[in-house]
Amino acid sequence: MENNNLENNNEDLCEVFNSHADAVNRVKERMPSEDQYSNLSEFFKIFGNPTRLKIISLLCVEDLCVCDLCEALDLNQTTVSNQLRILRANNMVKYKKEGKMARYSLTDLHIEMIYKVGLEHILE
Repeated sequence: MENNNLENNNEDLCEVFNSHADAVNRVKERMPSEDQYSNLSEFFKIFGNPTRLKIISLLCVEDLCVCDLCEALDLNQTTVSNQLRILRANNMVKYKKEGKMARYSLTDLHIEMIYKVGLEHILE
């Protein structure tokens, strides 16, 4: 029975694997480093929280203070502030002081683009 499994596994192998060496070498040359993969993985984890995604979605529309975010999301200030702290620590949002108030915005267009492309993908 074990030989049968080995034979079935061999059926999945490409018969002309050696002729693909050039393609394999080309793609391997373009692979990011292990550190880059690790950093990218951590970056995408930030998008894995619904509250952070909601904050990002609102900031795609307009810069907002914590009070505005709390009102729009129907969440308390502690919850929103904790998520903003994570987003700031990961360079996804920034804030500008306006007197006693801080107005939050996305750090750059990349964050908005990633959010919008992800949303577009799931809506297909």
